[in-house]
Amino acid sequence: MTTIQLKLPDSIHRRIIEIANNDGISINQFLTTAAAEKLSAFDTVEYLRKRAKQSSEKAFQQALSEIPDIEPEPYDRL
Repeated sequence: MTTIQLKLPDSIHRRIIEIANNDGISINQFLTTAAAEKLSAFDTVEYLRKRAKQSSEKAFQQALSEIPDIEPEPYDRL
């Protein structure tokens, strides 16, 4: 494990304390989870970019053409 020193604005620090206390977790656990969630978002974007490079407009249109053209169920309509 690595220890880091972090400077935060007081307002953000107070909010982190509040949320961590409400969730019954430590500030360290809250910040570790927040960092992991952010990294996951970046990794997802990178994964989707790589996948997009492997495809084509033609393949996308082909996949769309295979979707039946039917009305959605009443509960599924916008």
